[in-house]
Amino acid sequence: MSSTFQHLKTNGAFFKYLNKKNQYKQPVRECMLRTMAKLQDTNTTEHRPGMLLGKIQSGKTRTFIGVMGLAYDHGFDLVILLTKGTNALVKQTYARLHEEFEGAIDHDALQVFDIMNMPDNLRKYELSQKLALIVKKETHNLDRLKQAVLETYPDLQNKRVLFIDDEADFASVAYEYKREQNVKQMRVIASKINDLRKALDRPSFLQVTATPYSLYLQPEEMKVHEGKVFEPIRPAFTELVPIHDRYIGGDVYFDKSEKDGHLASYLYHEVDEKELEVMKKMDGRRVKMDRLLSQKNIANIRKAVVNFIVGASIRRFQQRMKGRREQKYSFIIHTERGKNAHAWQAELIQGFETLLIEAARSESEEFQRLVRESYDDLIRSVNTLKKTPAPIFEDVYEEVRHSLDEEYMVSSVVNSEKDVTELLNHKGELKLRAPMNIFIGGQILDRGVTIHNLIGFFYGRNPKSFQQDTVLQHSRMYGARPVADLAVTRFYTTQKIYGVMKRIHEFDRELRNAFERGGHHKGVVFIQRDLNDTIMPCNPNKILLSSLTMIKPHKRMLPVGFQTGYKTHIEKTIRRIDQLVEKAINNAHVTKDGAYLVPVTKVKEILSLVHETLEMETGYDFYLDEYKGILDYLSSEAQEDAFVWLLTKRNRQIRRFKQDGKFENSPDTPGKGTGEMTMARKVAQQHPALIMLRQEGKKEHGWRGAPFWWPVLVAQAETAPTVYANKTIHG
Repeated sequence: MSSTFQHLKTNGAFFKYLNKKNQYKQPVRECMLRTMAKLQDTNTTEHRPGMLLGKIQSGKTRTFIGVMGLAYDHGFDLVILLTKGTNALVKQTYARLHEEFEGAIDHDALQVFDIMNMPDNLRKYELSQKLALIVKKETHNLDRLKQAVLETYPDLQNKRVLFIDDEADFASVAYEYKREQNVKQMRVIASKINDLRKALDRPSFLQVTATPYSLYLQPEEMKVHEGKVFEPIRPAFTELVPIHDRYIGGDVYFDKSEKDGHLASYLYHEVDEKELEVMKKMDGRRVKMDRLLSQKNIANIRKAVVNFIVGASIRRFQQRMKGRREQKYSFIIHTERGKNAHAWQAELIQGFETLLIEAARSESEEFQRLVRESYDDLIRSVNTLKKTPAPIFEDVYEEVRHSLDEEYMVSSVVNSEKDVTELLNHKGELKLRAPMNIFIGGQILDRGVTIHNLIGFFYGRNPKSFQQDTVLQHSRMYGARPVADLAVTRFYTTQKIYGVMKRIHEFDRELRNAFERGGHHKGVVFIQRDLNDTIMPCNPNKILLSSLTMIKPHKRMLPVGFQTGYKTHIEKTIRRIDQLVEKAINNAHVTKDGAYLVPVTKVKEILSLVHETLEMETGYDFYLDEYKGILDYLSSEAQEDAFVWLLTKRNRQIRRFKQDGKFENSPDTPGKGTGEMTMARKVAQQHPALIMLRQEGKKEHGWRGAPFWWPVLVAQAETAPTVYANKTIHG
C-alpha cells in the first residue's frame, strides 16, 4: 500500500464485505482508498469538491460504492447520494445499493431510502444505523431532504455526512434547450445544498463524473487567466477511476477504426442525411409499407435491422456451440425527441418485422439476399478474432430463419410518456424480453439507464449545436463489452455526426490526458478567431462542440472526402499553386531535411488556392478559416516571426478510395517510416509544417484526370494542448 492511505483500515465491516463480494482488483481498490484518504484530509465543499473522474459506462458506480463502504468504516454515518433527475435512475441506484450492501442491510447495520419514501417515524434503533439517502437533483427532493435533516430528525445534523453527486456534469440533456432556465435551476439546487451544508457538522463532498470538460464549462462567467487560459473550478482533488480491460470507448470507435483491417474499422456505417428525414415523420409518398425490404431510400435502416438480427444470431449460435447460455441482445434507435416521431419509428420497425417474418417463412430470394449481405458484412470483423470461430453462412441463415419464425424479435418505445417501470427489471435496468430487443426513444435512453448486450446503435440526433456532454452521454455503445459481441456490433450515423463525435472524443481524450499529467492546474488553452481575424482566448462555455478542433503536438490535419474540380476549371489555379510553391522554396533562407521555412502569409495564400480546387462530399468539410486560424495560432506560438516548414512531393498517384471503400485519408504515409509524415514531424519542433503533395489525379484512380495538390498540416512538437473553436455561440 502506498503511504498516502496507510492510516486507513481496509478490514472494517463494510469495506471488507464489499471487497470480498466484488473481488476488487488492486488499482480499483487503491483508487477507493486514495479517494477516502483525501476526503478525510481535505476540506471539500460543493464549490471545491473531491472529484472522481471516470469514463462513460466504465464502473464509476462500483467505485463510489466502494468509497461509501470505506466512509461508513471511517466515521461517516450518512451518505446523501444526489442523482440525475429520472425515476428510472433512482430506481436503478436504489436497487444497486440494496444489492451491494445486502449483508449490512440484513444485519440492521444500514438503511437505504429514496428520500421521497423515507418514513417520518424512524425509531432511535433505526437512526443509530448507517444511512444512505438517494436524492434526485430536483427541488421537491431537496426540500424533503432538508425537512428530514433539519426538522424530522435533527440529530442527523451532528453526524458525519458525505454528499456524493453522481453524474455531476451540470450539462444534462435539457441544458442546451433552456439555457437560462437551467442555469437558474442549477443555482436554486446549489443554494439548497448550500443551506443544508451550513446546518451540518463538517460534511464532505465528492463529485463523480465522466466528462472532464464539465469542469471547464461552468455557468458563471469565468476569469480569464493571463489573457489566454481558462481556469476551471478547482476540484479539491481529482482521482481517476481505473479503466478495466474490457472497456470499449471512443478510442475503439474513433482511433482504432482508422487502422485498415482492425476489428474497429468495420463498426461504423454511414447513413445518408435523407434517411434521417424519413425517420422524422410518416410520409406515405416516401415510404411504402409493403416495400420496406426493397425500397432504396431506407437502405441503411433496413441494413441496421437485418444486421442486428444476423449479429445476434451469430452470437447465439457461437454460445450454443460452446455449451454456454445464449444471451439476449439489444439495439437502440435514437434519432428524435418527439413522441410522434417515436410512434412512426415504432410503426416502421413493426413493418420490417412483419415482412421479415413472412419472408423467413417463405424463404424468399429477397430474404436470402438480405441475410447473405449482412452475414458478409459482419463476418469480416468476426474473422479478426482468433479465439471465437466464425460460423458458416448456412448455420447463421438457419438461426435467423428460426428466430424470425419463432418471433424472437420485439420492439418497444422508451420515452417519458411510457411508464418506465413496465420497461425496467427489478434492478432498474431495461428488461430484455426476447432474444432480440429494439428500443426506440429519445432522451430517456441517455440518462444512465443500463442497457445490456447492445450490438446496434442507430443515432441521428442532429441538434443545431452539439453542446457539452450531451453527445457523449448518448454514446451508449461505450462500456464493458466482450470482444466477441463487439465483432457483430455496428454503429450507424451520418458522416457529419460521426465527425462531430470524433472531435468530441479527441477533446475529451486530451482534457483527460491533461488531468493525468496533473495539467488541469495549468489549464487548457481555448482560442477562437475574432471579427478582426486575430486569435483570442474564448470562453469555453460558448464553444460549440461541433466546431472544435483539438490541437496537440504533431497532430495532423488534412481534407478528406473530396473530388477535384474538373480539369478545365482548375488547371489555371493548379499552375498558380505550382508557381507559388516554387517561389516560396526558392526564397526560403532556411532549409532542413528537405523542408523549407517560409512565411505563414505565403502558406495561407497557397491553401486558399488549394481550397478552390477541391469539391467536398456531403458530411465532409474543409474549412479554410479553420486552417488559416490554426496556422496563425501555431506559427505565432514560436516567439519570433510567423513561419511554417514547407515540404513538397510530386508525381503522386494515390487512389481516391481505400480497399474497403472508404475515402483515402493518409496520402502522407507511403512506406513505413519513410513517408513525408515522418519527415514533417522531425522538422516541426518550434514551427508547424505543411506537406504539399502533388497528385496526378488519374481517372483510373477515381479522380477526374486533373493533377491537384493535397495539403497536410502538422502541428509542431512544442505546442500546448489547445482547443480551437471555429464557431462559438454568440450571447
